[in-house]
Amino acid sequence: MGDQGYGLHPPTVERIAKEVLSVQELGVEICMVIGGGNIFRGLQGSAQGMERTTADYMGMLATVMNALAMQSALEGLGIHTRVISAITMNEVAEPYIRRRAVRHLEKKRVCIFAAGTGNPYFTTDTAATLRANEMACEAIFKGTKVDGVYDKDPAKFEDAVRYEDVSYDECLAKRLNVMDASAIALARDNDLPIIVFSLDEPGGFRGILAGQGTYTRVHG
Repeated sequence: MGDQGYGLHPPTVERIAKEVLSVQELGVEICMVIGGGNIFRGLQGSAQGMERTTADYMGMLATVMNALAMQSALEGLGIHTRVISAITMNEVAEPYIRRRAVRHLEKKRVCIFAAGTGNPYFTTDTAATLRANEMACEAIFKGTKVDGVYDKDPAKFEDAVRYEDVSYDECLAKRLNVMDASAIALARDNDLPIIVFSLDEPGGFRGILAGQGTYTRVHG
């Protein structure tokens, strides 16, 4: 959404797509999971009083819209992309079939997983960790507004301290705002490292793969 309150900000979508291109050029196979907060936050007023399940499905549909926007931006850069939805909508996205998704990766396509897990009560973080495990990914890169994991909100506290490395158990015990507990537990149980970095830092994604930049590594 860029600096807007909500909605899609095309220059931001294009900037992220260029970050993905720079990493794909290194020969890295990429799966993406995109949230829907930028769209759903704008609907939250109307969602008040709505049952949780319905609101969660609306959030999932918002992620499909974001995934299609990212697909358009990536294909504009010449990257072959597939949007794969956990909720069946054949006209706009493929249904999630793990073996087919793996084949897309083998063909150097970027897979964008949309609609979360397809179930209410599960966050995008949990969906990302689930797909990362299913696709045998080597790591999860969580792009956020801050350049890592802090002991408290750096936007509110000047004395917030950033972790270079932190364990899964420490994240859970200290309730560090990395991912929700079920996502961290799933990553821990499968020994899947989580790299938290700033999506606003130009070249940050590629830089981390080269061992540069500022980020936090969550691992066992």
